[in-house]
Amino acid sequence: MLIRLAAALRALAVSLALAAASASGSAALAHEGHSHGDDAVQAPPPQAAPRAEAVSTAFELVAVAGKDRVRLYLDRFASNEPVSGARIEVETPDGPVEATAAGDGVYEIAAPWLARGRRHDLLATVSADSATDVLALDLHLPEPAPAAVVPSPAWLANLRHHLTHQGPIGAAAGGFLLGLAVIMLVRSRRALPAFAVLALTLTLLLGTAALAHEGHADGAQEAAPVQGAALTAPATSGVERARRLPDGAVFVPKSMQRLLALRTGLTGIADHRRTVELPGRVIADPNASGVVQSSVGGRLAAPSGGFPNLGARVRKGDVLATVTPPVQAVDLSDMRQTQGDLDQQIAITGRKVARYERLAATGAVAQTALEDARAELTGLKDRRAALDTIRRAPEELVAPVDGVVAERSAVAGQMAAPGTMVFRIVDPEKLYVEALSFVALEPGAAATARLPDGRNLALASRGAGLADRNQAVPVQFAITGSIEGVRLGQFVTVLAPTGETVAGLAVPRSGVVRTESGAVVYEHVSAERYEPRAVRVEPLDAERVIVAGGVGAGRRIVVQGAELLDQVR
Repeated sequence: MLIRLAAALRALAVSLALAAASASGSAALAHEGHSHGDDAVQAPPPQAAPRAEAVSTAFELVAVAGKDRVRLYLDRFASNEPVSGARIEVETPDGPVEATAAGDGVYEIAAPWLARGRRHDLLATVSADSATDVLALDLHLPEPAPAAVVPSPAWLANLRHHLTHQGPIGAAAGGFLLGLAVIMLVRSRRALPAFAVLALTLTLLLGTAALAHEGHADGAQEAAPVQGAALTAPATSGVERARRLPDGAVFVPKSMQRLLALRTGLTGIADHRRTVELPGRVIADPNASGVVQSSVGGRLAAPSGGFPNLGARVRKGDVLATVTPPVQAVDLSDMRQTQGDLDQQIAITGRKVARYERLAATGAVAQTALEDARAELTGLKDRRAALDTIRRAPEELVAPVDGVVAERSAVAGQMAAPGTMVFRIVDPEKLYVEALSFVALEPGAAATARLPDGRNLALASRGAGLADRNQAVPVQFAITGSIEGVRLGQFVTVLAPTGETVAGLAVPRSGVVRTESGAVVYEHVSAERYEPRAVRVEPLDAERVIVAGGVGAGRRIVVQGAELLDQVR
């Protein structure tokens, strides 16, 4: 019995010695420089489900695996626009299957074969808009989570934990004492001294571990993350989200790309006319606008229909207001004296005409004398009537052109000085843009203008001035496109050509993101990956800029949704 106990103690001592030596060596290696796998390869971003992608010159296809179904996202390669109404036939391990449409370029197929393996090669035949492509998809599923390890007895687990969590000094001391116990057991058949050394060793190891790890949770309770958890989330759950990767790229699942409405365009090198940005403002066409002014000072009064409102359309010749000139006391006295003289002359001339008419019948007065008297009487009456009109009739202010009332300063009873502008009439369909240029522009060339809200206006040159204004040359353009929402005096940015040419990539302004470090565009490098590119840009027109450096030709650049893409973190 004693021999068996000694053999058991020898075996236990050897095991503990090896464990202590292993713990000491592991601790020394693990803590030498603190190397814990920092040089590991960067893992891909978390995904809702395994996926595969394939591209052709016309289409881009992404397959996302769920529990028992595969969802297909079909987009156009150049523009990233979802393709609806396509016919997709997929060659699966169970044979060919035709995908059913789920809306917005999304298709689905049943996939019971997903549970029968980790790797599946699919072949999709896509037909849309009289174009047919064959796309190969290599779908890899992650390995399932490792099976749970059967727990060891509590005392052995605690012993293993404490032995493997000792510091270098504690592990070395434990190894020395265990080695001493082994030597005693081998050279002596008495187990009591060796058992005492073994007990002392265990007491030292467990006591040191208790002091060193007081307050820490048992290592058996620490659970590692499960690597295969992504497979449990179905692809149709809609929980996928975009996120920025450590290298600065942005991972955007196809489902999120549809929500953000991301669109791309292919870049190409071409020669473009160099343009300059000029400050400008909207003015009225001088041939389709006019002002209503009072020629004499007087009191304003509304016509029978009242003053026209702002924005009201008027016709040429419409009476917009009246001006009644004031009459001073001296002028009134002179006018009354003149009226009295005219009335007296009219009375005398009237009697003269009556007498000549009686004498002309007998031949005593010539007919010519009678006609002269009648003409004199008519002239006197006209002068008298004109004098009454000056006293009573006000001046009518009429519209000089057809258009709408752009400005109005008329108030009933207001005294208007001569030359005061009462109304401004403008034809809203004919507006100009006046800009100040500090460089020579291409004569007669068309230009564009950008409004503060981002809208664009097409402009046609109408000439440039010969006199400088604030050390710049005023140039005028006529707005030839839609002018909805454009107002007089509104400030715009005019982009006019200079006549020079420059080679570069034309990119929409909506695809350029302004950051604190400069201009950035996002390149669509793969189906669900976008990478930022720092670029140098020059103005081209109201809708595009020239990328002078940073991106080559034939790249897919985001032209819609770049600002939203830049906000992904």
